[in-house]
Amino acid sequence: MKRTTVAIAVGALLIGGGTTAYAATTGGVPDAIKVPDGNKRLATYRGEGVQIYGCTGGAWTLIQPAATLSHRGRTIALHSKGPVWTSTVDGSTVGAAAVPGASVPRPNAVPELLLKANLNSGDGVFGKVTYVQRLDTRGGLAPAGTCATGAQTAVRYSADYAFWVAK
Repeated sequence: MKRTTVAIAVGALLIGGGTTAYAATTGGVPDAIKVPDGNKRLATYRGEGVQIYGCTGGAWTLIQPAATLSHRGRTIALHSKGPVWTSTVDGSTVGAAAVPGASVPRPNAVPELLLKANLNSGDGVFGKVTYVQRLDTRGGLAPAGTCATGAQTAVRYSADYAFWVAK
């Protein structure tokens, strides 16, 4: 199944979310995941979906995320394996990789991250994104314990995704 199809199917099952004010809910962004100077925040969208895990050798490993990003109840983007974010408004895309050491653990949730763009396509909203922050994460952790090789599971999660561009 194509990653877009998975993300759309998951998005259809989710209740729409809105944006949240990250700084208002947490008191600010931890230093470890702050975006370097010379960039400005373009937008922040609420992502809701699942982290899909597969069992290899008795342990759960991440296969891919499948989520929709929304603003005021309107789907803005799909989030899929890569990680990649694709605008449902204009078709632009940004792919990114985690910045080494730029991770902050969260209780009972996947960590907050800073990711640096390594792929941009299109002239739309994601066409010039330089950094992505995954903030205010909830859920999404791999199940505890061992598993049967070949098994898969999807764990609900949510996060705020902040997109940054060069000044």
